[in-house]
Amino acid sequence: MSAALESLRADIERAGYYPQLVTDGVWGMLADEPVVDHLVHHEATFDSELRRHLSVLVLTPTRLIFGHTDDHPPVDGEPTPTTHGATSATTTAEAVGLRQVRSVVLSRVVEDAPRYVDDSSVREVVLTIGWGTMSRIDLEPAACEDPECEADHGYTGSLTADDFVLRVSEAAEGQAMVRRAQEFAASVSAAVARFSA
Repeated sequence: MSAALESLRADIERAGYYPQLVTDGVWGMLADEPVVDHLVHHEATFDSELRRHLSVLVLTPTRLIFGHTDDHPPVDGEPTPTTHGATSATTTAEAVGLRQVRSVVLSRVVEDAPRYVDDSSVREVVLTIGWGTMSRIDLEPAACEDPECEADHGYTGSLTADDFVLRVSEAAEGQAMVRRAQEFAASVSAAVARFSA
């Protein structure tokens, strides 16, 4: 097993969230391609109970693999697939050819912009990868420069690729994860650029 594949497996194990289920889902999509880079992100949310979500992104020489695993706690009154009422989970993996990726966007947030020195000042990143399956339209009323104008100028807006969005913050995941997300974004951007040249 290659060092890159071992590193991916170790990060999935370290996340501690159904590691064998997650690994099998990702391995099934690799199709014996080597791993170039990867990012594993475990997100926990709390409402009335704990809900967990794990994202695994894997860059191969020709594709991006997106793996998602989510909890599905049993609902009162509904039959569960196990006799013990155990939590079920869904794991999904999608492979996207690098030629299909249209955009890689990395938004970085710093608290003290005038004193920015290097990446250690970045407190949060949002990685958006778009390949044209889903888009978001943000509209707002259009206006002209005349403050007295009461005419209807229609709407203006933007269309943003929104196939995959991942937010990583220092407060939640630590500075090392923020840095790792930036490194992964750079790897994906470079790989996509090679295919679009």
